[in-house]
Amino acid sequence: MHSKLDTLKTWVDEARSMVFFGGAGVSTESGIPDFRSVDGLYSQKFKYPPETIISATFFARKPEEFFDFYKQKMLPLGFEPNVTHKVLARWEREGRLAAVVTQNIDGLHQKAGSKTVYELHGSVLRNYCTRCHRAYSAQYVKNSRGVPMCDCGGIIKPDVVLYEESLDTNVMYGAAQAIANADMLIVAGTSLTVYPAAGMLRYYRGNRLVLINRDATPYDDEADLVFHESLGTIFSQL
Repeated sequence: MHSKLDTLKTWVDEARSMVFFGGAGVSTESGIPDFRSVDGLYSQKFKYPPETIISATFFARKPEEFFDFYKQKMLPLGFEPNVTHKVLARWEREGRLAAVVTQNIDGLHQKAGSKTVYELHGSVLRNYCTRCHRAYSAQYVKNSRGVPMCDCGGIIKPDVVLYEESLDTNVMYGAAQAIANADMLIVAGTSLTVYPAAGMLRYYRGNRLVLINRDATPYDDEADLVFHESLGTIFSQL
């Protein structure tokens, strides 16, 4: 009997406009903690709940405490792409993968070589002055004392989508178009509980929806293939 992995390999070989939709679980095997697992960021104890700290209101009202948390817990510098990132970049070079849609903010897909990446929640690698819009590196923010400030006196803000902020319309449109035109959609490393990002799956019209996640998701029953395994276990065989 054809195994699920064999089926996945066949679909990948036949793909010409595949899209990969990934969440925090894609980067955990690079050493970057996720948010919602037992050991994740939301399970740790802080003075304020993480959802409060990484909100637009908190950033505006308590920038010192925001950046104290952000630099310690949300600025993943020095990490390297893992096998999943590398395989996706190879598929793009081979003409199988049309785009990566990611909820991650670490830039590891691009570091692995992926070119077409829709970052739904932004990137820690991009930072800008809220007053004059001058760009700054993540390393500058990391090395700054207290609140990172621009030469003009403005606060430097990471280009990440905080709670209470809207996702970038152009990024959302590009991701939706890629998913709508995909001949195969792989969804991996995400609980599919964060909206509006999780709602992007509704744009897929095909019959090759693959879910790869350690735990069950609300979309398991709608998928054509489901793997409750680590991404490394699956992608190391592809």
